[in-house]
Amino acid sequence: MTADVWSAPPTTAVLVLADGTVIEGRGFGATGQACAEVCFNTALTGYEEILTDPSYAGQIVTFTFPHIGNVGTNDEDVETVNMAAASGVRGAIVRADVTEPANYRSARHFGAWLKARGIIGLSGIDTRALTALIRETGAANAVIAHNPDGVFDIDALKLAAANWPGLVGMDLAKDVTSSQSYGWTQTPWVWDEGYGTREDGEFNVVAIDYGIKRNILRLLADAGCKVSVLPATATTDEVMARKPDGIFLSNGPGDPAATGDYAVPVIRDLVATGLPVFGICLGHQMLALALGGETVKMHQGHHGANHPVFDRTTGKVEITSMNHGFAVDAGSLPATVEETHVSLFDGSNCGLRLKDQPVFSVQYHPEASPGPRDSHYLFRRFTNLMRQRAGGETIPEKAETA
Repeated sequence: MTADVWSAPPTTAVLVLADGTVIEGRGFGATGQACAEVCFNTALTGYEEILTDPSYAGQIVTFTFPHIGNVGTNDEDVETVNMAAASGVRGAIVRADVTEPANYRSARHFGAWLKARGIIGLSGIDTRALTALIRETGAANAVIAHNPDGVFDIDALKLAAANWPGLVGMDLAKDVTSSQSYGWTQTPWVWDEGYGTREDGEFNVVAIDYGIKRNILRLLADAGCKVSVLPATATTDEVMARKPDGIFLSNGPGDPAATGDYAVPVIRDLVATGLPVFGICLGHQMLALALGGETVKMHQGHHGANHPVFDRTTGKVEITSMNHGFAVDAGSLPATVEETHVSLFDGSNCGLRLKDQPVFSVQYHPEASPGPRDSHYLFRRFTNLMRQRAGGETIPEKAETA
């Protein structure tokens, strides 16, 4: 046995924080460098869905679960609507080196998949220590860099990390939204059958895409909606020209106040029509702005699939999936708005509704199914509002728990 067996593997990737901290590891996936905000995600599964969620644009995702990539990747689990489009995620940090995939659904190695999507991977670091640092000091601006030769200009990387402006004031929806309108017909995945199709629906819904996820669209279709998706920059006239029965405001990345410069006036107009409105994530935050509330940057954000949320409208606790670095300031909401959901982790706002109109939203992701279906009732709540407006009978909202 030679001494080489005990030697440390060479450094081929680094994470450089804005405060000058340098963390060395092993690179995989794409090469190059990228500036972003570092967050951590506590989910045990779903890494492909996370890394293709446009809400993570401008971020480097640190996975607290140590074994990421061991079931490979496939096309069915991608969340970006355009399969070829980048999600905006800048990097992925994992504890253990990525193994060969061991799952019957795998079509591609995780490292090769990251490379194809332009995402830099970093493995072999103490992700627990990095997570603890983020908890203590907050989500950090950083540069992630991968060079197979192991050569890095650390001083230049430190300068780039220190000079990156961060997510406050950054409109990222424009980078991940669709460039044109389209219709959606795909319904949720069924075991051993794949995805279904629904060509028509009971309700005509316009979904405004600030970075929308595929599974949101699937659940809207499954709930009986004929969905038309419009870009983030859609005007009030463009939305209303579709003669919608309801409006959906999608998830997305970045600072809601920045995207709200052009989106909030449109949302305010749409609320004034009296149509049912349902928002998720960034859509929730911008709806709050349109109703007179304010948003704030969070210390470390909420990212994971195990977040308990109390629904004041049902008296139940939901296990939810979250991904947000900004939050609605509940204290800023006017008297016309009711807070419907709160986080049981920190008491932050997770939902609202307008008291005298069919308008509501949630901060978390009901389509991500960590419960697994604790929050699917929200899509039925949306369709019930459209039924009520049309003079029809509503259906039970009973939350599924299995």
